Amino acid sequence: MIPLDEAFRRLAASSFRRKFRLEGRERAYLETWGLAHVRKQAADIIARRLVPAVIPNDGRQTPWRNHPVFVAQHATATCCRGCLEKTHGIAKGHELTAEERERVLEAIERWLREQLVR
Repeated sequence: MIPLDEAFRRLAASSFRRKFRLEGRERAYLETWGLAHVRKQAADIIARRLVPAVIPNDGRQTPWRNHPVFVAQHATATCCRGCLEKTHGIAKGHELTAEERERVLEAIERWLREQLVR
């Protein structure tokens, strides 16, 4: 895996990833429910949509809006296995390990924290 700081440097260099902001109801949801609650939801979302070795709709499984985790996934390149491989160095074709799952959650949480201070 690529170190998280290096992955965030790569994300900062991407005009596509930089355009994501937590606004509107996604931001209100995070402010209302709190980071700990949203992180628990992120773990459930990741378990269903990113952890399996084979994802039939990989590359299209993550909605763009309607939950802060979805926005964070696109902003942090944790939205599909292809993006995970390219940005974070987590290869496709195997079920994510506990360490890899934690890495995805750390990236999402870090981005959400940064959004709260904006």
